[in-house]
Amino acid sequence: MSFDPGMLHNNGHTAYANGTGPGIRETGVVEKLLTSYGFIQCSERQARLFFHCSQYNGNLQELKIGDDVEFEVSSDRRTGKPIAVKLLKIKPEVLPEERISGQVVSAIPVHLDGKSAPGQVPTGSVCYERNGEVFYLTYTPDDVEGNIHLDTGDKVSFYMETNKHTGAVSARNIQLVKKKQMRCQGVVCATKEAFGFIERADVVKEIFFHYSEFKGDLEALQAGDDVEFTIKDRNGKEVATDVRLLPQGTVIFEDISIEQFEGTVVKNDPLPGRISARIGFSDKELPFGEKDTKSKVTLLEGDHIQFNISTDRRDKLERATNIDILPDTFNFTKETREMGVIAAIRDGFGFIKCVDRDARMFFHFSEVLEESQLHISDEVEFTVVPDMLSAQRNHAVRIKKLPKGTVSFHTQSEQRFVGVVEKEIVSATTKNASPNKNKEKDTEEGVIAYEDCGVKLTVHYHGKDLEGGCHPQVGDKVEFSINEVKRTGQQSAVSIRVLNRNASNAKRLQGFVATLKDNFGFIETANHDQEIFFHYSEMCGDLDNLELGDTVEYTLSKGKGNKVSAEKVTKVAAVNGIGEDVGVTVILGKVIRPLRSVDPSQTEYQGLIETTEEGGTKGQNYPFGIMGMANKADCLQKGELVKFQVCTVAQTGQKMACNVVPQRRAMVECVKDQFGFITYEVGESKKLFFHVKEVQDGLELQTGDEVEFSVVLNQRTGKCSACNVRRVSEGPKPVVTPRPDRLVNRLKSITLDDASAPRLVIVRQPRGPDNSKGFSVERKTRQPGVID
Repeated sequence: MSFDPGMLHNNGHTAYANGTGPGIRETGVVEKLLTSYGFIQCSERQARLFFHCSQYNGNLQELKIGDDVEFEVSSDRRTGKPIAVKLLKIKPEVLPEERISGQVVSAIPVHLDGKSAPGQVPTGSVCYERNGEVFYLTYTPDDVEGNIHLDTGDKVSFYMETNKHTGAVSARNIQLVKKKQMRCQGVVCATKEAFGFIERADVVKEIFFHYSEFKGDLEALQAGDDVEFTIKDRNGKEVATDVRLLPQGTVIFEDISIEQFEGTVVKNDPLPGRISARIGFSDKELPFGEKDTKSKVTLLEGDHIQFNISTDRRDKLERATNIDILPDTFNFTKETREMGVIAAIRDGFGFIKCVDRDARMFFHFSEVLEESQLHISDEVEFTVVPDMLSAQRNHAVRIKKLPKGTVSFHTQSEQRFVGVVEKEIVSATTKNASPNKNKEKDTEEGVIAYEDCGVKLTVHYHGKDLEGGCHPQVGDKVEFSINEVKRTGQQSAVSIRVLNRNASNAKRLQGFVATLKDNFGFIETANHDQEIFFHYSEMCGDLDNLELGDTVEYTLSKGKGNKVSAEKVTKVAAVNGIGEDVGVTVILGKVIRPLRSVDPSQTEYQGLIETTEEGGTKGQNYPFGIMGMANKADCLQKGELVKFQVCTVAQTGQKMACNVVPQRRAMVECVKDQFGFITYEVGESKKLFFHVKEVQDGLELQTGDEVEFSVVLNQRTGKCSACNVRRVSEGPKPVVTPRPDRLVNRLKSITLDDASAPRLVIVRQPRGPDNSKGFSVERKTRQPGVID
């Protein structure tokens, strides 16, 4: 294009565009600048105008692309196109610039930084706050000073710049003020209703966090959980944000020494306590807290202990931890140790019967040394301290278990005394009171008169202190020792032995326990042919130890209606069976009459067995009593087959059956969970109950199994059951019955759309052992006509 500058001043052409009057001045921006001409982008309208450099009023060397200029619009005489003339550079108004503080909200991706596609410039964004509103600005890598990479969260300062062409505002001259703080770690130390606190792992300090900042299952969050978080300033205070759980054990506050040290507690209250120890070649005092002891046993000043040293990673402070009391600590402390016996145990606590105190002493399981399990009657040693909540109350601490026989509540004299019974023991329970067998009966104390150094004295005694089971009566001469209770000084006679009985006393007889009911029983006589009634109130000694077949001594007495009964019954050492002359031959027989304890309607006490084989005289009868039974608890029924031997009673010469063993075999009728029934007739019942615990070798019985067993009679209920059940042979295996053809055909014909098909209605959803609903295995739709 050729252009003649002189044309603009020729009289034949106007200098005003489109023949108008004096031109209106416009503004624009130099968009392109060459050697002799350029182009301007108009600011007020969408137009791009040509200009010649001769039309610029000023130093052309100072004109640059992007400069703001003012001009008039004229037209080219040759082409008629509008052009810019009389250009004048506009000097920009210099306003003081202010740096704005903000934060990077979107960093430029590292993989795009300076390596973007042609024609594209990678951008990031920053934000700043004004009057409560947040504004966002973009930036490019060229806008960052110092050639550094900014990360999201970095605090920055910058200037704002407006693009003259597009009007877009961006950030420039960005400077880094503070790098984003790295993620911190800690442990949740407290949780409240809507917030909590975290103990930081970098400094010895706690930091607040709101539950809205926790990213995870809030219900699972609890004190002691390891977390990571970001610290932010809110209202001038540091708070934890973006709190997330870490695997347990991630956060470690301290390093614990492998080596263990020994020391002495020099201060324990108030916490923190202090321990003195020699470490290396110097003496050192180390603090410790409540959580630094291995157990919750109370520590006292002077305790000899063993511990590790913990060094805090944050401030390098040391303290004692893993503190354990050494066994020899009681040689160093000045505490007073007491002894007693565990009297009661509850859930987490118990009571001790003290040797030197009347009241029982409370203790907590956490105070037991050496983690030994305590049981009732265990002997212990302990220290008594005041209760922190009530000064009037005491409790036992630092409890140590002692070997059996260490604790004694009494002192017994070595000297033996001889005296005469002035008053014998009388039961406070009458025969009509019907005491339970397992309840300890109340008795009045007996009295013995004796002389000591010429002084006549009396002493009380109890039935439990008798020796040999012999029950002393008034006038009997006895030998005894004196026992004194340490706590009260009360004396009583113990280890009492009858020397010679008063001739006027009734004769003592021997027998054998044949029956035990709720509050009475029967004794088989020494001749094994009768039974004698006795009431439990007449029993001397521990009734709980009385069993069927036990040998007892008793005295006969007559009550109302001249009925004979036994009184002053005492358990004695067992004698040798029924008789000494026992035959070797084992004979088969049949019970034709049971014992009276099995059939109370019969008048005879003895049972009767009839021989059924040639080993003995066939058809011969032999009587038997409780002592003739191999198993005294076995309940022999009429008609049962048995094996037995024949013996001779020494006192009478009568031949009786002994070592009687029943020969029972029957089929298992059914088994239901923990019990079952055997097809065996006992009395009016056609089947016999048994518990699975009675099955030998832990076998699982099935219906049809053949078993051998014993029958026992419950003395209280009068019902029989099987015990010692042993499987002899297995029954036939149950055969799975196939589905009937009509049912199979019915299932094959059912379709999912069949309105007549059976419908299942769920009335209650299934619930698992862990209280979860539904099924763990995926349920599949059944295919029509297909049977699994």
